Amino acid sequence: MFSLAKIATLITDLFEDVEYTDPAKSFKEAGHEVVTIEKEAGTQVTGKQGNETITIDKSIDDVSPGEFDALFIPGGFSPDQLRGDERFVAFAKSFMDDKKPVFAICHGPQLLITAKTLEGRTATGFKSIQVDMEYAGVNYKDEAVVVCGDQLVTSRTPDDLPAFTRESLNLLS
Repeated sequence: MFSLAKIATLITDLFEDVEYTDPAKSFKEAGHEVVTIEKEAGTQVTGKQGNETITIDKSIDDVSPGEFDALFIPGGFSPDQLRGDERFVAFAKSFMDDKKPVFAICHGPQLLITAKTLEGRTATGFKSIQVDMEYAGVNYKDEAVVVCGDQLVTSRTPDDLPAFTRESLNLLS
């Protein structure tokens, strides 16, 4: 599908460290560009394990969904914080509405729940958000990776990263 994809990554403090670093590394190794987006470019955000600190590439105010081929939402507490800001919700909603690839792991689907884009979809996420996903109309599957409509890739935990990354890369190839 994409010879070289530009992947928007919505991320802020307390992201799950490996749920960002492992897929981002694999995406870059495959030749894709990973762009981190938060409230302010140049800000540093730290993972909840304290192992990773990354510098944000772009402010949400300086990007539009049309500039990107895919969306990546790492888990941890980051998605819950971001969904309180309508700019991030609208950004995520645009990818779902435009049927662009979306990769959400662990708590990542929380942002998609708030964007009201999961109704009728088959997906997975961290066990603690299963009920939230079901209330949002998701056909929840307790599986390592769920691919819905050749667009949405979801996984539950860091243990699922190999399957999550594999299926995400499959959608980009």
